[in-house]
Amino acid sequence: MDRARRKVRNGKVISDKMNQTVVVVIETLVRHPLYGRIVRKTARFKAHDENNECGIGDTVEIMETRPISKDKRWRVARIVEKAK
Repeated sequence: MDRARRKVRNGKVISDKMNQTVVVVIETLVRHPLYGRIVRKTARFKAHDENNECGIGDTVEIMETRPISKDKRWRVARIVEKAK
């Protein structure tokens, strides 16, 4: 029951150089509060990749989890689409 409340995000892998870790970037489009222009915001998450399956450019779904290391609090739930 508690698993259902975990945050899930979709993003793109931008680095897979670390062992069992990938860096996932998530882009959101936000309207600027004063000027009204649409601004692209990016957030980078380090996610745990148990079997080193992800590669650069893959679209992945990451899920919130317990702290795995100093800055890893997410894990790769599934690979949505492999890079071509």
